Amino acid sequence: MVVLSELPEASSSTHGHSPSTCGPSSSTDGYRYDVFLSFRGVDTRLSFTNYLYEALIDANINTFLDDEEIETGEDLKPELESAIKASRASIIVLSKNYASSTWCLDELVLILEQRITSNHIVIPIFYHVEPTHVRKQQSSFGEAMTKHKQKMDEETDENKRSQWGQKIERWNKALIQVANLKGNDINGRFETEFIEEIVKDIYRRLRVPLLQSFQPLLIGMKSSINFITSWLTDVSSLTSDILTISGIGGIGKTSLAKHVFGLYCHEFQTSSFIEDIGRRCDGKYNGLLDIQKQLCGDISKTSPVQVYDVSKYTSMIENVVARKRVFLVLDDINSIDQLDALLGSKGFHSGSKVIITTKDRWLTESCALFKTNIKPKHVKHFLEGLDKIESQQLLCSHAFMCDHPKEGYEEVSDKLVDYCQGHPLALEVLGKSLHNRDVTYWEGYMEGLKKEISSPVNNVIKMSFSSLPSKNDKELFKHIACFFVGMYRDVSETILEACDINTRSGITNLIDRCLLSIGSNNELKMHQLVQEMGRFEVHQESPDKPWKRSRLWCHKESFKVLKQKKGKGNLLGLSLDMHMLEKEKLRGSFELKTDALSNMDNLMILQLNYVQMHGSYENFPEEIRWLCMHGFHSKSIPLNLPIENLVALDMSYSNIESFVGCYSNPQRLEKRQRVDGSCLKEKRLFGSLKILILSFCKQLHSVGDFDQLPALERLILRNCIGLVDVCESIGQCVELIFIDLSYCTKLEKLPRNIDILEKVKTMLLDGCNLVESRIKNMDVDSVEMCTVTNIGINTAFVGSIPRDLKSSAMSLPKSLVRLSLANNNISHDSFPVDFSCLSMLKELYLDDNPINSMPSCVRTLPRLEILSMEMCKNLKSVEYPPRTLKQLFLDVAYGYPIEKVVFDPEMSPLQLSIDPLDWTSSLGLKDYGIEGVIKIQTMMIVEEKVLRSLGWINLDFLNERRVGTNSSESEIQMMFYEFGIFSMLYEAEEMPGWIRHRSLGPIISFTIPSSSSSSSSSSSPNNLLTGLNFCSLHTLNLLDEELDLSDDDLLPWTPMMTISNITKKRTWIYERYVDRFSETLNCWVILSHWMFGKNEMEVGDHITITVTPQRHELLMKDEVIKECGVSFVYENGEKKDEEEEVLGYYKSWNHIIGGDLSPFQTTTGQYILCNRRFYDSGIRLWPYHRKFVQDDPDFQAQKEKCWFRALSPRKLDILGRACEGKEESSGSRP
Repeated sequence: MVVLSELPEASSSTHGHSPSTCGPSSSTDGYRYDVFLSFRGVDTRLSFTNYLYEALIDANINTFLDDEEIETGEDLKPELESAIKASRASIIVLSKNYASSTWCLDELVLILEQRITSNHIVIPIFYHVEPTHVRKQQSSFGEAMTKHKQKMDEETDENKRSQWGQKIERWNKALIQVANLKGNDINGRFETEFIEEIVKDIYRRLRVPLLQSFQPLLIGMKSSINFITSWLTDVSSLTSDILTISGIGGIGKTSLAKHVFGLYCHEFQTSSFIEDIGRRCDGKYNGLLDIQKQLCGDISKTSPVQVYDVSKYTSMIENVVARKRVFLVLDDINSIDQLDALLGSKGFHSGSKVIITTKDRWLTESCALFKTNIKPKHVKHFLEGLDKIESQQLLCSHAFMCDHPKEGYEEVSDKLVDYCQGHPLALEVLGKSLHNRDVTYWEGYMEGLKKEISSPVNNVIKMSFSSLPSKNDKELFKHIACFFVGMYRDVSETILEACDINTRSGITNLIDRCLLSIGSNNELKMHQLVQEMGRFEVHQESPDKPWKRSRLWCHKESFKVLKQKKGKGNLLGLSLDMHMLEKEKLRGSFELKTDALSNMDNLMILQLNYVQMHGSYENFPEEIRWLCMHGFHSKSIPLNLPIENLVALDMSYSNIESFVGCYSNPQRLEKRQRVDGSCLKEKRLFGSLKILILSFCKQLHSVGDFDQLPALERLILRNCIGLVDVCESIGQCVELIFIDLSYCTKLEKLPRNIDILEKVKTMLLDGCNLVESRIKNMDVDSVEMCTVTNIGINTAFVGSIPRDLKSSAMSLPKSLVRLSLANNNISHDSFPVDFSCLSMLKELYLDDNPINSMPSCVRTLPRLEILSMEMCKNLKSVEYPPRTLKQLFLDVAYGYPIEKVVFDPEMSPLQLSIDPLDWTSSLGLKDYGIEGVIKIQTMMIVEEKVLRSLGWINLDFLNERRVGTNSSESEIQMMFYEFGIFSMLYEAEEMPGWIRHRSLGPIISFTIPSSSSSSSSSSSPNNLLTGLNFCSLHTLNLLDEELDLSDDDLLPWTPMMTISNITKKRTWIYERYVDRFSETLNCWVILSHWMFGKNEMEVGDHITITVTPQRHELLMKDEVIKECGVSFVYENGEKKDEEEEVLGYYKSWNHIIGGDLSPFQTTTGQYILCNRRFYDSGIRLWPYHRKFVQDDPDFQAQKEKCWFRALSPRKLDILGRACEGKEESSGSRP
């Protein structure tokens, strides 16, 4: 198969998948042609090239072929030059006499120039010629180049002879470059098969679907297309692969599946796309039989025998898919029976791919195919809505036939986009409905949307609701749609379970049908259109009489029902927030009577936020489970409020001063503690209360009488800035699992017995200013007594600074799994000395504290998985965090870099989040290192033996590097180490003299010589290559005004070096870490040493190295690589042990060449060695990568979240003395 040398960045049209992507590319981006054919007429015009041209034209690929047969011997015709520049790709047919044509050679030069400047795709075909002959100009290519040189020598005109010389030099380089591109020759192949593969490749790489009938509008689907492309092209699975695309109705599942099917169906032995299966089965008695018949016909390529038994058709399908590599798309599956009938249970041929689109993501793994011994590999892809820009483009494409609103429509189109919340079908339907309508019509249409219940969008979404299996699930959906969107899942479940709703299976069913999702903070999320559909269902219970509905969520309707006292026993929930109402639109008084609720006997959910209620609260319904009264005006909870059945009470932002009464009288407390246990059986005031929320109550000063809250599970007192006391009766809340006291800045004491609570999992103490407030135990003597008597109080904070507080202690429950001490002004010295009692702790958050290093007590946590120290501006080092960590967050404020991160050699793989070094704010930094990621040292402190091991000798500035007389020069003389590559940048006008193998320009190609033939100073009789030194000389010129870097991203922000081992088909693309750069530099050298494993580079391998210059937009200058060169480092048997000791630590890193680079590998095998990958969620390809990476999607998501491992588990034995200093605070690694 021909492999393209380059894949262009998706243009503006493909970025959004606008209508222009629906057809061949000739109509987009100003390109007139898809393909330019470069060939030698006498060799292939009447044979191979003619057949290829006809195949391309038949496939609707717009192709340019020059009909001119006779060359004039002059320069390339202008029309040929224009055609090359107006084409997206070129196919170069390198045949026997290709190089004898000066036109062909000129075409080749221009094509390769376009490849660099405009991401032109190049497809080399070696038609009965050897790539080596092309590269080295041997055989017919050598003969042709010799004749060209003879013509040059025969030329008497000096200027023309010079022009000939320049041309020949360009031709030589072009032949070398095209031979180094990945390709395949036709030898031993049938030309028809070969041409068919070329056509398929060009379709795939131009991203043009084969079937023109499958051309949906796919704005905003780029990331999903890339994801599915990556999945389709992954052939690593030994079984079949199944991808389930799920999402709410109208979100674009079918359109996406159609598009990728059109792109890739031709790459399988057989394929089939079955659309709208759910509707076809539901609407017809024999619908499933018809679908099976269609599938059989598609994949068997014959007319199937008509049968009337589903099981017989299933057997026929099983026989075909077991023999052939198939690609199936089963659209809109809504039952297991459909999957069993269409997929069977016997398995698929290896390499087969099946895409299933469904509103119910649970179905796929429930079918018979997943109950076999060899289960297929299953991947899920949830399709979400468009972002605001994409939504605007889609709406406008239908309403205005362009990608932006017309003048005067900006505001109303923004409102419509906000209403649709990225739902493609809604945007399409509304856009078409509003086409050619004036602004007034748009505004009126918007007003009527919320009253419309029978729109096509609502009907599509309602299908998921109708498919819910039980009344419980439908009632749950309506409850969430009306009251619980945005609330924490666990809080919602507690309340809903108390309302006799089964949430365990119910929420799962809603999620599976894409009616509900869970946010990153565990909150319930629902698309606005889905939420409106749920509310419409409730609205339909009584469209004109809201008091007859089961739920009231509209604040205006709720107010009127309460004002008119029309509420009846049918109401289950009511929400009213006076802040959400506009006073000028309501008539009469805003005061409400409590007896307005007296007839709502079944009311369980009641929200009365900022409502002025008057009257006796004994009229409140007794069945209330959740009472939310934000902004409650009284200073205490009404005594006659019937709350025996209350499960959740939220009185945030209220004026209450205390909750119940704190038992401040010790005698009363002692008396209660002696009460016989039988009294616990008595009825408690808050006997059912599980959730108590009093956040942002500024007047609240004490909370107590917890013995009246025996069922309490969650205590949330966030931002109660006046709170000074939490009663120690909290120890009787044996069911407590969650405590939030964040930003209670005046809290002076915590209950001493809080540590006896055995179920508390989460404790949030953010912003409590623990040191400044001097939180003390209520009775230090009692703490000491309890400790002596083995009660086991966790005195984690004993010994904390300030020194006058060392006798104080703060107890913490031993059962804690999550603890947050963020923003507490805790310095390194005032930190707890011991956390060993918190043996169950998995998450610790120390963000925004003035610590300068990771506290040593953190190492004593045996189960810690998440450690966060973000925004700690003084943080300079993190050394040996617990080896159990799975996530480490060290993002610090801009300009405050962490200088040192060191890991335990036996650490587990983890997710690393840390800010890259900001050079502009760290010019004085002498040493910087994140172990396993990067190590930076000034050349002044690099050991001489390290430089000798690298083969770095006779560098002019090294003799003066310790003098430091030139500060600006020493600032840029930094040695970097990452990915097994050492590098440095220094000012110079020429490369070191010991770099013998050189080439002008940014590219050098060579064959690795043996050590005996190498002129390297480090050569030895051993031929084992251990390293390669690469050097490049850079300078600046004035920026080419025609090169618009800001739009095309043609150049990287950092210098990029690409090493390709042509022999072993391996490529490493190294984007060097951002270096300090002086604006005064006009000429500089980048020297790098690449350490390779035993099988990476060997004598005789053919290598090409390319330097891609970085952009210098701020300087308005263009970087030019004047020269580059290499030298070789071979294993020295006599000094092998010494070199291993010197470089052993560096070789022990895990993510280096020769180590584990799988997280940096593209799907087509190249390695993108970019430092950003350590912190990003995947591999991102830019246009400047496309010269080396042919067919990968622009973004390749990571397969695993926790993959970073600093040191290789295979090489821990070579750390040696580097690890001996682990216990020392400063560490001793190089």
